[in-house]
Amino acid sequence: MRIAVLVKQVPETDSVRVEVETGTIIREGVPSILNPFCEYALDEALRLRGAMKEKVEIVAVSMGPPQARSALMRCLELGADRGFLLSDRGFAGSDCWATALALGTFIRKRLGGLDLILTGKQAIDGDTAQVPAEMAEILGIPQVTGGERVDVDGDHVMVTREIEEGVEMVRSPLPALISIGRGSNIRRFPSMKDLMDAREKSLRVITADDLELDTGDLGLMGSRTRVIRVFPPPAREGCRIEDGSDPEVAVDRILDFLEEKGIRTRGRERPC
Repeated sequence: MRIAVLVKQVPETDSVRVEVETGTIIREGVPSILNPFCEYALDEALRLRGAMKEKVEIVAVSMGPPQARSALMRCLELGADRGFLLSDRGFAGSDCWATALALGTFIRKRLGGLDLILTGKQAIDGDTAQVPAEMAEILGIPQVTGGERVDVDGDHVMVTREIEEGVEMVRSPLPALISIGRGSNIRRFPSMKDLMDAREKSLRVITADDLELDTGDLGLMGSRTRVIRVFPPPAREGCRIEDGSDPEVAVDRILDFLEEKGIRTRGRERPC
């Protein structure tokens, strides 16, 4: 079985700053990490490999600048078998559609015969969650979103996914694309052997020419959308934080606050 895990390098969220005048994210000097949702997808691929009797190959794929190699190296250190980095000036400025087209074309032309594609549900820098769905459409395969657990049953996959009311089970034929929305909050640390072994694994760079696409379909020229400005939300005023060490007292204070705002709460049965 062959599994591709699509990953992205993102800036550490607690270090992100926005240039007020230009409305752009300041990335210089900001540490980058492997997108947490992508790491959840990799962890699920590794769990699947451990649960299956047949041989499972895990291929990590990313698109970004040369420094995105570090995100792929972490994938290799955690257990991926090989990695591919789509990196070229021709990809610069890609929106979600141009990114999905480049990644989908690479998978179709260079990684044909995949059984399963796993992605994070979204990247924490953009939060659009559009690339997985667009890729599935480009590749013409089923997609299941918000996955928590993936189990393979012959030529089908059973996905436990998170919904507002709880969880549901979705069965899909393979090949399929599954975006993962939940995983362990504890980051794993590879051993020294894992670190050394990762240096021996294949990590290839793919250029725009390798995809054999029209340059007008890539990067800024191929993007259907443009980000005009990025800005932090305005600071909220008038907030009140209640000490929750005594829940009953805190609840009464919150109810009093709501009554002050004209929201009737008294005389109603309180939920347990």
